Amino acid sequence: MRHSSKERQSISPEFGRSLAASALAFLAADAERLQRFLNLTGLGPHNLRDAAEDPAFHGSVLEYMLADEELLLRFAADSDLEPETVALAHQALCGPAHVGDP
Repeated sequence: MRHSSKERQSISPEFGRSLAASALAFLAADAERLQRFLNLTGLGPHNLRDAAEDPAFHGSVLEYMLADEELLLRFAADSDLEPETVALAHQALCGPAHVGDP
């Protein structure tokens, strides 16, 4: 079931963390997707679990998903979510993005 616009406006950090865990599971379900994620983050099987316990990691996983439109659309469809929900979950974890911020 897709989230209504009202539901999307009230996304909590807890939902963001849960969605990040789902996104990580989505990446891990495909060896090629997971390897690309690991290559870009510098993580490996030896430290991924520890990284996942860092609160900042959750926002980073969602940011990774948002940076690749094709991946984002696949994840959103697989999770029965609107792609915008991922962006709102990221915002709930990391705050709003500021244009021009370094």
